[in-house]
Amino acid sequence: MNQPGFAYRALDDESVIPTAFDIAQELRDLCLSNFTYKLSISAWECQTHRMQSVHSELRDAFDEQVRRNVTPDGSGAIAEHGANYVRRVANDDPGWCEVCWSSLDPMTADEAIAAQIKFYRSRDLSFVWRVYDYDQPPDLGERLVEAGFIESGTSAVMIAETSRLSREPVLPDGTELLHVSDEAGVDLLIDVHESVFGHSHDELRRSILRRLDVAPQETDMFVVLAGGVPISSSRIEFLPATEFAALWGGSTVPEWRAKGIYRALVFRRAQLAHERGYRYLMVMASDNSRPILSQLGFEIISRVTTYWWKPNSVPDAVR
Repeated sequence: MNQPGFAYRALDDESVIPTAFDIAQELRDLCLSNFTYKLSISAWECQTHRMQSVHSELRDAFDEQVRRNVTPDGSGAIAEHGANYVRRVANDDPGWCEVCWSSLDPMTADEAIAAQIKFYRSRDLSFVWRVYDYDQPPDLGERLVEAGFIESGTSAVMIAETSRLSREPVLPDGTELLHVSDEAGVDLLIDVHESVFGHSHDELRRSILRRLDVAPQETDMFVVLAGGVPISSSRIEFLPATEFAALWGGSTVPEWRAKGIYRALVFRRAQLAHERGYRYLMVMASDNSRPILSQLGFEIISRVTTYWWKPNSVPDAVR
C-alpha cells in the first residue's frame, strides 16, 4: 500500500517499490512546502495586523480631531463640548445642527438622548445624530428611533492621504473648471445641487455665503461648466488645527456622469489640501461615490447611519 505523501518509482505493471532517493526527495518537498505555507500564513497575518493597526490609527485620529474637535466654522454655528457629547448649534437663522460625538453607556444613554432633544426643542431646532459603527452603546440607533428620531440614510467615512491623490485633474473635452469665490459662483454651485437632489438648498446657500464672508480661508469650491451651464460642483473644508480636510457636495447631473468629472474634482481638491499641509482627505461617501473612492485608495474606517430629529414630527409619547 502506498503511504500518503510519497511518490514511488514504478518498476513494472504490478509492483511499485520506493527508493531511498524517492523518499528523500519527497521529504524535502514536503518540508519546503510546509515551510513556504507557514511563511505565507505568517506574511498574511502580519499584513492583516498592519492593516488593522493603520485602520485603528486612522479611526482614532478621525474621532479625536474631527468629531471631538468641533470649532466655530464661520457659518455662525457654535460648538458646545460636554462631558459625554459634542454638539453643533446654529446660532441664528436655521442651519445645520448635530450631535457630532457622544460617549454613552447603556444605563444613562436614554437620559442623555432626552437631554439633547430637550436642548434643541427649546430652540425649535431640528438636528442630526450620526451614529458610527463603533459608537456606544451598540443599540444607540435603536434608542434614537424609540425617542422619535427618523433614520434617514447610511454612508461610510472614507479616508486617504493627500500625497497619494495630489495630481492634475483631467476634465472631459468641452468643459471648464471654475473656482468659486463669490455669490454668483455659489448660485451656480447651488443650481447643480438643486438639479441633482430635486429640492431647495437655500439653507446651504446662506451657510456658504456666510463662510465666504467670515472665514474664506476654511473652504474652497468648484463648479464644472459645459457651454456655460453648470453640470458638476464640489466643496472642500479645511478643518482648523487638524490633519484633515473634508470633501463635500460632489454632485454631477446624470447626463455627465461616468466621464471622470468626480475623479478630477477629487484630484483638484487633494492638490489644495496637500499644498496647505493637510495629511488626510475624508469623505462621507454615498453608495454612488464609494466604488470610485475605493479605486482611488480611500479606506473605509466606519459605517455611519444618520438620524434626524424634527420638533414637529416627534410623537406625543416622546415629547
